[in-house]
Amino acid sequence: MRDYYEILGLDRSASADELKKAYRKLALKYHPDRNPGDTEAENRFKEAAEAYEVLSSPEKRQRYDRFGHAGVRGNGAQGGGAGFQDINDIFSAFSDIFGGGGSIFDEVFGGGGGRTRRGNRRGRPGSDLRIKLPLTLEEIAEGVDKKIKVRKYGACETCEGRGVEDEADGYDSCTTCNGAGEIRQVSRSVFGQFVNVQPCPTCRGEGRVIKNPCAECRGEGRLKTEETIQLSVPAGVLEGHYLTVRGAGNSGIRGGNPGDLRVEIEEKAHEHFSREGLDVVYDLYLSFPDAALGTEVEVPTLKGRARLQIDAGIQSGKLLRMRERGIPDIESSRRGDQIVRVQVWTPRSMTDDERDTLEKMRESESFSPDPTSVDDRKSFFSRVKDVFS
Repeated sequence: MRDYYEILGLDRSASADELKKAYRKLALKYHPDRNPGDTEAENRFKEAAEAYEVLSSPEKRQRYDRFGHAGVRGNGAQGGGAGFQDINDIFSAFSDIFGGGGSIFDEVFGGGGGRTRRGNRRGRPGSDLRIKLPLTLEEIAEGVDKKIKVRKYGACETCEGRGVEDEADGYDSCTTCNGAGEIRQVSRSVFGQFVNVQPCPTCRGEGRVIKNPCAECRGEGRLKTEETIQLSVPAGVLEGHYLTVRGAGNSGIRGGNPGDLRVEIEEKAHEHFSREGLDVVYDLYLSFPDAALGTEVEVPTLKGRARLQIDAGIQSGKLLRMRERGIPDIESSRRGDQIVRVQVWTPRSMTDDERDTLEKMRESESFSPDPTSVDDRKSFFSRVKDVFS
């Protein structure tokens, strides 16, 4: 699934007004009425609507910035159109963007237009960085502070990121766009007048060209570097969640805004446990005598070890639940459990005496299976037995 900011063509610091303008522009461009029979355009239209539906809500945007798509899944971001079933529903939901629900052709073909925002006159923005952060289940369960090293473009210290040694004498106005940072092309058709605005290809939207570049960074205002970043990971994160560190991405060119650092959570495979949502599952292997006679065992937990009483006659597949020994819910005070799944171990090799003993047991009624006396046919959850240790 594509990044919502990427869909709208914005950086993560975009204002609410910029979000609205970007969505409006895409919605007008890809509206099915303008692209009859074009499935790709319809998908782009729905994709833009989904992105705006999430990012226009301060609460959803905060969750998305912190955890990505996983943070808003099931909360309006359903994929393929922000949960809307019909194209018209999208326009009616965002009618404030389109002048109270009026026809989009009033503006698209009416020759109105309106002025576009001029390019950024202070350099070009830096790109976002994405890295993966492997965490153990123990770190996920309790939360952890991490120091991570990031290789990136950082601001040049010699010119302080400007790209020129003397800013007053370092630039000339771009002669291609006359300092506007953009090129406008006007075309006419039977439908009216169209104005196509694009960043100037010469200055790339800056409105100026460099004259006396910094000798250290050769006019870029940035150099390759390595930075150590302190990161606080909350308890209960999931694989695929990501944390966003504002301004910790690549520095912009010649003073442009820096990008962000997106740290994606990656769950390490655990020696003892597998994870099922908020619960952790541990396979406890018991010998046949211990399963038949009962015993006390020591099992690992995410916080050390704990002793567990095993009842006589326990069956293979029995599930024992150790309450609140699992992963906390990042959205509430709830905590998962540790499920101990009993596995009765069958020996693969035996001595002659051991084999003779088992041959005698084979004839005993006590060792004849009786499925009606056990709960193996019950569901997974109904077979869970609470254990307090």
